[in-house]
Amino acid sequence: MSGGWFITGTDTGVGKTRVSRLLLEALAREGKRAVGMKPVASGCRVTAAGTRNEDAETLLAASGAVVDYADVNPYAFIPAIAPHLAAREAGVDIRLEKILESFQRLRRAAPWIVVEGVGGWKAPLGERVTTADVALALRLPVILVVGLRLGCLNHALLTAAAVERDGATLTGWIANRIDPRMTHVEENIAALTERIGAPLLAQFPYRDADDRATPAPAFDRETIMHLTSKLD
Repeated sequence: MSGGWFITGTDTGVGKTRVSRLLLEALAREGKRAVGMKPVASGCRVTAAGTRNEDAETLLAASGAVVDYADVNPYAFIPAIAPHLAAREAGVDIRLEKILESFQRLRRAAPWIVVEGVGGWKAPLGERVTTADVALALRLPVILVVGLRLGCLNHALLTAAAVERDGATLTGWIANRIDPRMTHVEENIAALTERIGAPLLAQFPYRDADDRATPAPAFDRETIMHLTSKLD
């Protein structure tokens, strides 16, 4: 049995990397060898080993197979700007073919793969290519990460509708609290549960780097079994 998911979000900075890492860790607990991938990233840094992205490194560290960083993150740009602008400044054309080649090498290394998109579902990657095109080319079901903050209802509903309109399968969504000041959290989650035609897979609380009181979030076994069984 094998499979994977494409992780998209309602915006940038809503917790896609957090969810992708937790999903990789949960698969490992179930004895399923999995690798992470972030095809396109901006805001990278130059290291002795080459250009590196923190999110991609997080996914690589959580992966259960030895793979090349270049396959995990085939397009890495230094400026912390929209990826299509960073690619233009670098004189690079982001090609789906290159992403697919890396994806296939990762697939040969592990039967399960978690691919994190950049920005939101419609984030442009070039003149004609968007994040949505990457997900569709990889033929992966989509998990939507909703960053819980004021305005998330509109962003979540528009994104869920776009995913389905584009022909992808929305397999579920995650409620990830990113604003500790947000009020009426449960009411917002209930409103989305009523309106999104895919199940709520998990709710993750707000937790900053120095928080020791809030338990570390994790996917429960029931959720992982549900997700993997749908790909059987």
